Amino acid sequence: MTMPLMKPKRKNPVLRTRQMNLPPWARGRVALGMTAAAAEGRFELQVCKDCSAVQYPPREACHRCLSARLQWRAQSGEGTLLGTTTLHHSNDPFFRERLPWRLGLVQLDAGPSVIVHLHGEVGEAPTPVTVGARLDRAGQAVLIGFPREGSEHMADDKMLREMTSDPKFRKVLVTDGKTEVGQAIVQALVKAGADIVWVGHAEPWKKLPGFADVTQLPQVTLVPLDLTNGRSVSELAGEIGGKVDIVINNAEVHRAFGIAARRGTDVAKAEMDINYFGLLRLAQEFGPALRARSADGVTHAAAWVNLLSIYALSNFPPHGTFSASKAAAHSLAQCLRAEMRPAGIRVINLFPGPIDDEWNQNLPPPKVAPSAVASALVKALREGVEDVYPGDVAQEWLERWRDNPKVLERELAAGGQ
Repeated sequence: MTMPLMKPKRKNPVLRTRQMNLPPWARGRVALGMTAAAAEGRFELQVCKDCSAVQYPPREACHRCLSARLQWRAQSGEGTLLGTTTLHHSNDPFFRERLPWRLGLVQLDAGPSVIVHLHGEVGEAPTPVTVGARLDRAGQAVLIGFPREGSEHMADDKMLREMTSDPKFRKVLVTDGKTEVGQAIVQALVKAGADIVWVGHAEPWKKLPGFADVTQLPQVTLVPLDLTNGRSVSELAGEIGGKVDIVINNAEVHRAFGIAARRGTDVAKAEMDINYFGLLRLAQEFGPALRARSADGVTHAAAWVNLLSIYALSNFPPHGTFSASKAAAHSLAQCLRAEMRPAGIRVINLFPGPIDDEWNQNLPPPKVAPSAVASALVKALREGVEDVYPGDVAQEWLERWRDNPKVLERELAAGGQ
């Protein structure tokens, strides 16, 4: 049984901050298919279209019939642990700093045998296990063997915590606490065990519903933050940048209409100033601080979260300029992910469908509740995924976009949703 994680002691400021060493990360193009699935929380293996053989490791051709007609399919991960070993020595710097490290050989019910990292609650062989794919600190897929039934403290396992960004005992910055989504995120983080939640507010004179309840939580500290003002971002980074473990950028400006329904560019500029340039200002100031603390003990800096929109994938004309600003933010987030990867910082993007708030009040249901967005965010942090699509509309859009982006574009232009 996993022992519950105890709140770490305050770091001795005299001790140096350790440099980040990534686990071995080189992968061939074929193997990146497993990483792409793990980034969204799925365990997939190659399956031959001709003989239905399931294979691992990934290859260019089927190991049974040599067919090149291979596709990635989700697997249950159920199997039997055949044997275990514990590493007490490693030539790799990442594992050398984290020894001992337990590994196992698992025979999957689907056929292949795989070598996996073992969760601490998995017993000795032979025993049934469930194999799942997770992203390691280098952003590449690795396989982990889990017990069929775990304890309530499973997430506190030392090895698993290296693969995730669990907010428990971590210090989090939420850029906007005035919105319903922001308040739901703060409450979800507090419930998940966050140590401190800094909540940004740009207009303290506004008294919005629910904000007072959030600010009264003992873990919450209000901080002035205006993402349209570079000085405001810079000053806050100078004050708390060296302490933040997770940055959650949920600040946004959302207005309806497209191009012809509104004159001028003022509204579009306001959307870009927050949704795109706000993210850029934030990344320039807080990004270096997170990268510097990515190997700083049990509660090291771990993740960056962006609240985007499913409209970032394909423009929704009734919200055209907002869609464009989120598409720009999506592109910038991909750049941020590439720059954060060498430090092992996970960049998570949320692509919700229409949220049940004031900006989508004229849209018909289904709409995703703010609490559902917050739950999806915390789940993503705990499971270490990169891309999340909360809500029925987001899931449907994603499926249609992957099937044929051009068809989806035509459907949306014709008034569909």
